Amino acid sequence: MKPSRVLSIIVAMLALLLVILSAPVAAAVELPPVLSSHMVLQCDIPVPIWGSAAPGEKIVVTFRAQRKEATADAQGKWLVRLDPLQAGGPDTLTIAGASTVKLDDVLVGEVWVGSGQSNMAHPVFLYKEKDPVLAELVATPQPTVRLIMSRSQGWQPAGAEDAAKFSAELLTFGIRLQQELNVPVGLILGAVGGTPSGRWISQEALDSDAACQAAIAQAATPQALAKAQNDYQRKLDNWNKRIEAIRSETSQRQGAKSAPEPRKPVPPAPPGQCAQGRIGDLYEAHIRPFIPYGIRGVLWDQGENGTGMTGVDQFTLMGALIAGWRKEWGQGAFPFLYVQKPSGGGTAFADNDPVTRLAEKLAPLPATPPGAGEGIARELHLRIMQHPNTAMIISTDLGSGLHPANKSGYGTRAARVAAGFVYGQQIEYCGPLYRSHQIDGDKIRIRFSHVGKGLAAGGGGTLEGFQIAGADRQWRWAKAVIESDAVVVSHSEISVPAAVRYAWASRSPWANLFNQDGLPAQTFRTDEW
Repeated sequence: MKPSRVLSIIVAMLALLLVILSAPVAAAVELPPVLSSHMVLQCDIPVPIWGSAAPGEKIVVTFRAQRKEATADAQGKWLVRLDPLQAGGPDTLTIAGASTVKLDDVLVGEVWVGSGQSNMAHPVFLYKEKDPVLAELVATPQPTVRLIMSRSQGWQPAGAEDAAKFSAELLTFGIRLQQELNVPVGLILGAVGGTPSGRWISQEALDSDAACQAAIAQAATPQALAKAQNDYQRKLDNWNKRIEAIRSETSQRQGAKSAPEPRKPVPPAPPGQCAQGRIGDLYEAHIRPFIPYGIRGVLWDQGENGTGMTGVDQFTLMGALIAGWRKEWGQGAFPFLYVQKPSGGGTAFADNDPVTRLAEKLAPLPATPPGAGEGIARELHLRIMQHPNTAMIISTDLGSGLHPANKSGYGTRAARVAAGFVYGQQIEYCGPLYRSHQIDGDKIRIRFSHVGKGLAAGGGGTLEGFQIAGADRQWRWAKAVIESDAVVVSHSEISVPAAVRYAWASRSPWANLFNQDGLPAQTFRTDEW
């Protein structure tokens, strides 16, 4: 072969090789773990389906009678939105590009995210022996209830093995919801025990919230910094005294088991930072990977650890957190349900309701009414309902403790709130809430919202739990009488009353105002003393 001919062949081969090397390299279609077989897609809204492929690659998504197309962008990302779907299934969802992915056994129904700390995170197997209602609920597989946890590799039906490892509270909520609505239910869990709300809000959401930034600025003043340090020092001194007493008692009782030592107080963090962990680290790890999966709403159980931030209270931070989650999800103001803190501490309407089986027994009034600071924690948590499209799951009658054993009661009550607040069923989901009051001579007439079927005294006895004061600000236990949708309070020694309080304490087993739907009235005060 002539040298010129050989050279021509070599040049042609090199040109072909350059064409091949410059052509786009096909890449397999990849999906996030939240898009998998067995998943539940949210009904009645546009449903996001997304993933990655080679830049410029055409993607075709088919589901039921729908066909949607997208082209991967320069980073290889793509997203389509299915038109709103009716509940039902199962069906197969297909994503085709350079490769084809088929997701089988896909249902359409109601999808909820559960988040917070230990009372949301704790699994079924920790409570089955303590909670017979929970044990009965999970004894039967729930094929139309589907589960996924953060950092897991896909959805699973709520069979015995997967259910045992899943949140006891969230699973009860989902099972009750499925029974009530008769549609598939998908439950997404991202929760970590012992965590403050500051770790569940993105840095962007915190930085853009005016109320939080104002609180942080106030906390950074010299006076506020000095107060925070003094408060910490007082807690530390009390902790040291307690530790010394425990260790001294243990040394004197040789061979006896030592009492558990309380947790050492944590020094205050600089304003705008978390005392432990960092702003948003848990949000990034356990919530963001699920966005923008279509959901109905969020069930939140956190509050024991507060915000973890100096100067920013739970009401203020939760407003920023809720707004931030909604903005980043891009679904508008979806419902945000939250469990009341602190847990328990109150009596139940009746003794024969399994939901409230661990409530406190109705107790006599204390000799003197609780002091001014006793009800502030409950009052603060109640205020979270002022944020748009939020509702509180009342827990005063569901059992006390840091980790209440009545997880089925909490989940069942949450499903009741969802049924009334979110799904529009004609069911009362909240106990009486203070609406207004009027001073009439020597009496104060208090009106309530959420009276339901009417007001009633729990336990069938005398209505108790109200305190009244005149201009001298001396609080006395009041005589309280139900009149239609109002309560009238008075005291024989107060001719001109000025203010009233109800259930003003962190625990109030002696307060027994309910609606006849069985839900307890909540803490309130008309003063700012």
